[in-house]
Amino acid sequence: MGLFDSLRRKRKAPGTLRGASKQDTSHLDEWAGARHGVEAYVEPKTTVTDTTVVLVAHDGEWTRRRIADLDAAFAFGRKRGIPVYEVNRVGLPQRMRDHIARQKIQEKRDRGL
Repeated sequence: MGLFDSLRRKRKAPGTLRGASKQDTSHLDEWAGARHGVEAYVEPKTTVTDTTVVLVAHDGEWTRRRIADLDAAFAFGRKRGIPVYEVNRVGLPQRMRDHIARQKIQEKRDRGL
């Protein structure tokens, strides 16, 4: 292997988005099943990312994965009995922001700062 061989490898075209996969849906299923009070927040497709869904549990813990589109997000929620909201309309919940803030404080404590 030459010094510059890694630069010659074929790669995905720049700007090509990766769509939702079965692994994404599987992760969302497992995550929602292991927590209670879960709600789904759909983030629209942008030039940088595909449509995503953020699952937020009762305590603010959260996860984000790609999903095919808004209809797929609503179908996901109906199938699991999870309310689904559009982020552009309602925003992300305060408990999620509070959870992130608590995590940052804990990370500082763990580093001894």
